[in-house]
Amino acid sequence: MASRDPILVDLALQGGGAHGAFTWGVLDRLLEEDWLRFDGISGTSAGAMNGTVMVDGYSADGADGARASLETFWRKVSDAAKLSPFQRTPLDVLLGRWTLDYSPAFIAMDLMARVFSPYELNPMDSNPLRNILAHCVDFERLARANQAVHHGHQCPHGARPCVSQQHHYARRPARFGMPADHVSSHTDRRRAVLGRRLFRHPTITPLVRECTPKDTILIQINPVHRHGTPRTARDILNRLNEVSFNSVLLKELRRSRCSAR
Repeated sequence: MASRDPILVDLALQGGGAHGAFTWGVLDRLLEEDWLRFDGISGTSAGAMNGTVMVDGYSADGADGARASLETFWRKVSDAAKLSPFQRTPLDVLLGRWTLDYSPAFIAMDLMARVFSPYELNPMDSNPLRNILAHCVDFERLARANQAVHHGHQCPHGARPCVSQQHHYARRPARFGMPADHVSSHTDRRRAVLGRRLFRHPTITPLVRECTPKDTILIQINPVHRHGTPRTARDILNRLNEVSFNSVLLKELRRSRCSAR
């Protein structure tokens, strides 16, 4: 089979918590293609973590290192969830339903989160993901990586979103990319909210303005279209979130397309 000429592309990775495992699968497949080269990566929440783990692994051992690092990261996330109180009910397991909608612990926490802030529910700032990231990512090596990783977050002191690059986190690996709802994280003398309710779309602007490639691969988690009308309270809230996140992303895509002309 004839080899293909290398193509340089950017990656835009949408956030979505545990749904970021879908992005892992897509990245794993893309990394199998030796003709693809990656320049800039933009991501938010789970997307930022996928991009960071991928670039750090790539810096260590190329595409194979990136694939291995992503698998290690998500395996550790999966193992950490084994002892979580948020589990599927026996009926869900029996019927093969992968949902927490009927989990008593999840329902209780969801209701409490609407009344109490994360600072009240988790005053000790316990976060198992922090240790996983510190174990999986060499932040000093990441800061020297050739690929640029743009992390999108929302500053709680203003309405304008912020974008940081990996060197901002080289000295603060323990505070990188915590996907807690509305909890702010320290990022280079600033506080940023990486919560899923505020900022889950990947920012496209730095890829257009600062990176060389003309092509960007967008890995989307939230569907733009759904069949049927949502009728339950949870379905309506989920669809509202999908519409709000995707509307911002679509507007930025249009704006970036005009800027690139």
